[in-house]
Amino acid sequence: MKILMLVLFILFLSLPVLSQSEEELKGRKAPNFKLEDLDGKFFELKNALGKGPILLSFWATWCKPCVEELAEFEKIYKDFKDKGFRLYAISVDNERSVSKVKPFVRSKGYSFHVLLDTNSEVMRKYYAPAVPYSVIIDKDGNIVYTHLGYMKGDELKVREILNKMYQ
Repeated sequence: MKILMLVLFILFLSLPVLSQSEEELKGRKAPNFKLEDLDGKFFELKNALGKGPILLSFWATWCKPCVEELAEFEKIYKDFKDKGFRLYAISVDNERSVSKVKPFVRSKGYSFHVLLDTNSEVMRKYYAPAVPYSVIIDKDGNIVYTHLGYMKGDELKVREILNKMYQ
């Protein structure tokens, strides 16, 4: 019981640090990264900048809120892709579950790019404490929005931000 209380106390103390790191990320340059996609090709963020806003969505196949959020992000992607908007869904499925990602994506019919972060290195670069976690990057490479978790309606904020970026 004492160990449990100690663990909970330490977690409680670390929460402000996690949220502070997330808040400090807004307004900063997005950290560059290089990840493999589902076809084995490499994607590097710096090569995608300058064309329009980018949404990074950290997710996993086993995460129910992630799956719900990705369905909404697919709609947003279809509405904005012709304007230069890009969506990169970054799967953080580990070595054991990564084999499920490609069949999962195909079964859902997603048209956006899916990248694999099996060791969660990019997730750590973006101070993502858990999934789902979303980051909007403007065309200049600045982080303009971050959000942890998903509840129905959260996608409206993403749509609102994108609408303002395209005005």
